Amino acid sequence: MNPVRKYITLTLAAGIMLGGAALLSWLRTHQKLGTPAVKTFSLPDSKNLEVQLPETILNYTSEKLPVDDVVLNFLPGDTSYGQRRYKDTDGAWTLVNVVLMGADRTSIHKAQYCLQGQGWVLDPPPPGPIKIPIDRPYPYELQVIKVTGSREVMQDGQKVKLRGIYVYWYVADGVISADSSGAERMWLMSRELIRTGVLQRWAYVSYFSICLPGQEEATFERTKRLIAASVPEFQLTPHPKDVTKLTARE
Repeated sequence: MNPVRKYITLTLAAGIMLGGAALLSWLRTHQKLGTPAVKTFSLPDSKNLEVQLPETILNYTSEKLPVDDVVLNFLPGDTSYGQRRYKDTDGAWTLVNVVLMGADRTSIHKAQYCLQGQGWVLDPPPPGPIKIPIDRPYPYELQVIKVTGSREVMQDGQKVKLRGIYVYWYVADGVISADSSGAERMWLMSRELIRTGVLQRWAYVSYFSICLPGQEEATFERTKRLIAASVPEFQLTPHPKDVTKLTARE
């Protein structure tokens, strides 16, 4: 390469790296944490929040569950949570879990990692998001990611195969993402941070049910009904102005 051209190239590369470093430094010192898109309340003697999941939905009863120590030790200390197990009248249950990030964005992760870590063998993913109609506070279609898998457990000395139905999505103030790769979420977060200095406070919402082989569709339909009834009780997005935006993006 021509020495002059090489010098110019190196100078430009150094300038880009220095400019990027300066931008990141400025963002770290000037960024503001966005508003959660889920209902929360403050915990005593803590800077963290608790996500306010409803106690009763449809015919379900529920119990609030503590967050496992493994999760608390693994995720950043400024992560907030909400977790309830909902039980239908026939005894079938669904675990609803919300993980709300703080200033450390690594709180939000891919669901597949957790499921595989718990011993679930996952099926091939569906081709794209699934739409669930939500009536309140405004009619819209919530796009979600559905993951299914299998796991063997011992019951009464015999191996029993179970099927897991896991439905999840990500939500921040004014925006919902059902991109399993996380690329859309990272793009939206970066764009908002550069444009406004606000770090979007994403929440990761999941519904998890277990059933026997052959009961997958019925279990998923039950999960969809629970989602349609419960989401308006704790999720604050979409706002009125967001409905047109969400519809146009579908």
